[in-house]
Amino acid sequence: MNRVFISLLLSACAALSQQTGPAPIYNVTVVERTVKAINYQYRSGPTPIDFRGTVLLPKGKGQALVDSKQGHTEIDARFEKLTEPSRFGREYLTYVLWALTPEGRPINLGEVVASHSDKAHLRVTTGLQAFALIVTAEPYAEVRQPSDVVVLENAVRPDTVGKIEEVNARYELLPRGAYAWQEPDPSQYKPPDTPKVSMSKYEELLEVYQAQNALGIAESARASQYAPNTYAKAQQLLADARHLQASKADSARVIETAREAAQTAEDARLIATRRAQEQQVSNAQAQIAAAKQAQAESAAQAAQAQAVAAQAQADAERAARERAEAQIQAAQQPAQAKVIIESPSTHPQQESAEHSALRMRLLEQLNGPLATRDTPRGLIATVPNSAFNGGALNPDERMRVAHIAEILVANPGLRVEVEGNSDTEQGAPLSWKRAEAVRVALVSAGVSPNAVTSQGLGNTRPLASNATPGGRDANDRVEIVISGDPIGSLPFWDHTYPLKTGGDY
Repeated sequence: MNRVFISLLLSACAALSQQTGPAPIYNVTVVERTVKAINYQYRSGPTPIDFRGTVLLPKGKGQALVDSKQGHTEIDARFEKLTEPSRFGREYLTYVLWALTPEGRPINLGEVVASHSDKAHLRVTTGLQAFALIVTAEPYAEVRQPSDVVVLENAVRPDTVGKIEEVNARYELLPRGAYAWQEPDPSQYKPPDTPKVSMSKYEELLEVYQAQNALGIAESARASQYAPNTYAKAQQLLADARHLQASKADSARVIETAREAAQTAEDARLIATRRAQEQQVSNAQAQIAAAKQAQAESAAQAAQAQAVAAQAQADAERAARERAEAQIQAAQQPAQAKVIIESPSTHPQQESAEHSALRMRLLEQLNGPLATRDTPRGLIATVPNSAFNGGALNPDERMRVAHIAEILVANPGLRVEVEGNSDTEQGAPLSWKRAEAVRVALVSAGVSPNAVTSQGLGNTRPLASNATPGGRDANDRVEIVISGDPIGSLPFWDHTYPLKTGGDY
């Protein structure tokens, strides 16, 4: 069965079934829920858990083996009866497995792709030890916050080994519509006579569709206006994925490029959303300031009129002037007190907001010269393998690195680590030479030598499999890792969720 054809057909049918307005025929509402978090005992061996369907997917089910090992936890999950996610709305193209910490923080563990028989298998690792697991329907796999369409959640079995946390991981998730995007005139779309495809080809098509969905959602959030560099980078990556697809390149390269396009589009959407909110706050503050100024001018005019009228009688002149001055002082005191209250402070929450704002602005600026992503390690700008001739930087790439240096010089206090990577163990010396070449270019462009270090990591941090030329090319890279107190230690898109210490669902 061609699942892509079915997904497109459902989308077209949903559009044709609408009578008025852009609202989808499915109206999903999920009330607040809680799910138990399990603290898996360290290195106690694999322990089984079950997945059960929610009211949205009551027939859905699954099982998982969770194994806590040294430094990480392995999760081997299998699911059944995962019907098409588009049944919840045209914007939903895939499913995502999430880990929720007892503090309520969601971690995207990976995409759940069902086979033609509505079954799926996912094997992932996480650094967490205590967490809950849920599965949600999403518009694309690279989302950073779960939607409210929760279809599966973990269930404790009698033979589950581990401590059940007393605190419940509460998922007050995004309201429906946060990722909504209406395709242009979908009712006019006629599904083509599409032949059956293999599972690898289906995954390739699905990832390209998800990237296209991510670009559309980012554009609806006005990313082209508020995050033009990051949005343009996502557009270029989607164009590259389509070119690879048209030239019948290896499916792994198409999938990798499409996923990077979706991830970059998600960054652009988050930046645009944050900047739009900041603009709304700024506009509201400007309106409040204008209203205060008008009120002060009105009070001053009233006081002046009283003073002029008081001059008609010499005996009452002093009393009228005193009354006018008292009224002026009374009008000015609340404004002065307000200024004191609203003056900048060093509250930790405000400092965190300032760090996040600077981090977001730097990500947008760095995405101009080089592809950049925001991670817990810091902002990482990637110098690709094509930028080097042996161990030396090409002239064009040296100019791009110089542009990065200008941004760093304009923001003092940042630390820079240049890390060279290769696709083989034998390439370790070359990875160090390339990292050193980038470090020298940054210092030559004005970055303080004390703020930049370099090292060659060889093949210890691969991004993709070396089984394909594209994977080897992706692993041969130099990463410029930017961190420091001015931008904090938390990615701008990351945050925590509130807690609930009891209750049922």
